Amino acid sequence: MIYPDPVSTLAPLAPWFDRVRRDLPWRARDLDRPHPDPYAVLVSEIMLQQTQVATVIPYFQRWLARFPDPAALAAADAEAVHGLWAGLGYYRRARLLQAAAAAIAAGGWPRDLEGLLALPGLGPYTAAAVAAQAFLVPAPALDGNAFRVCARILAMEGDPRAGAGALRSWLEPALAAHGPSRMTQALMELGATVCGPAPTCPACPLAAVCQARRLGLQASIPPVRPRAKVKAVEIHLAAIRSDHGWLLRPPAATGLLAGLWSWPWIPAAAPAGAAEPGLAYGLEGRSLDGWVQVYSHRRETIHPLVAHVAPVAAPEGLAWVTPERLANLPMGSRDQRLRAALAEPGATPLQAGARAALNLILNA
Repeated sequence: MIYPDPVSTLAPLAPWFDRVRRDLPWRARDLDRPHPDPYAVLVSEIMLQQTQVATVIPYFQRWLARFPDPAALAAADAEAVHGLWAGLGYYRRARLLQAAAAAIAAGGWPRDLEGLLALPGLGPYTAAAVAAQAFLVPAPALDGNAFRVCARILAMEGDPRAGAGALRSWLEPALAAHGPSRMTQALMELGATVCGPAPTCPACPLAAVCQARRLGLQASIPPVRPRAKVKAVEIHLAAIRSDHGWLLRPPAATGLLAGLWSWPWIPAAAPAGAAEPGLAYGLEGRSLDGWVQVYSHRRETIHPLVAHVAPVAAPEGLAWVTPERLANLPMGSRDQRLRAALAEPGATPLQAGARAALNLILNA
């Protein structure tokens, strides 16, 4: 396929962006100079992966207030890092961001694409986005928005990710001509605000050169990618207290939720024969209003329980945590919600299934 000249094709994008650009806390005012704080660019790009701008802004501001530079983040303990990230999701990003900060604090900022790619957790997109915005390197950063915009402009068939290398080569002269930082952010902005999955073509500065629009194919380019099937589960999520404190599962060292504390849980369908707890536990409790927790790969129907038991040894894999410490532990969104609900007055008595669930957790 022969692509049109990128410099002239994308020329309307730069003045359009200068007119409509959103005022975001990580954006530099002067896009023709290197960014005054490359660390802010790095933090924002890691946070924006799989997360909307409106959600990221308050997290970004709190993060920069607590960890204002790579050295501060590198020196932070893992619990503080995960605590500040809690609720943002995809927690592996926090660990990789801290690892990248440690490398920068030790060796300084790489100022080319190859050096940025060598930092922990920076793939082709993130390295290019930081290179272009922080150091004005004409390195095309292709995220979902940029892929969609380019696919429509060029009327590409199939998944544009399959042609990523050719797209980078096509975009590079436009970044060099119109400014790497400006054009990188302009492509992202256009994809986020105008050229979305349902495009608003009359508002697009590139409508006159968009081949998909000329062919009437803008709604079908790029093709929708098949989504992984979401697994539906139903669980009892238990906040159990004794004179020792609250019973929690300590953080795992690896995995999606590494670094986060969580409440013990068990599938809602408890095995037969476990309907009542042993009397030694002196079990008292109540059920709270439930909710549905949706993840990218999993949909949980939550039945939250709050119980008080006589002091017992913590079951294997669990630990007692003091009430004072509980308030500041890093937790995921689901577990934060139950923590916040502990003060609710709910008075629904425990039914047999809930009591069985608590019994199984305590006897694990």
